[in-house]
Amino acid sequence: MGADWARPVVHWEITAVDPVRQADFYRQMFNWEIGDGAIMQIPAGLGGPEPGPAGHIRQGERGGVSLYVQVLDLRESVDKVRELGGRVVVEPFDLPAGPTLAFVEDPEGNPLALVQQ
Repeated sequence: MGADWARPVVHWEITAVDPVRQADFYRQMFNWEIGDGAIMQIPAGLGGPEPGPAGHIRQGERGGVSLYVQVLDLRESVDKVRELGGRVVVEPFDLPAGPTLAFVEDPEGNPLALVQQ
């Protein structure tokens, strides 16, 4: 595998009780282009690292932000979450025509998604 490497954020999500209001806030606050619908897509911005992480806003039961972080070895990373006092919410699974993910929480219950490189 070689030397260790930085694990980039590869996607993020803002969950909102009122997603329309949240979208309006982020549009005005940061001049973000935000799509419409149940999953409001937000493309990567200009001036950041290329290609830059994109994201979305969707409705949920509570407000919050989720980071999707790419890891070299998903199983090893899931085990490390447990070792460090976090909780595995959803064991690794494959998205149809997409990446392999696992959903975890940090020791304070903040959500993270781990994405297999």
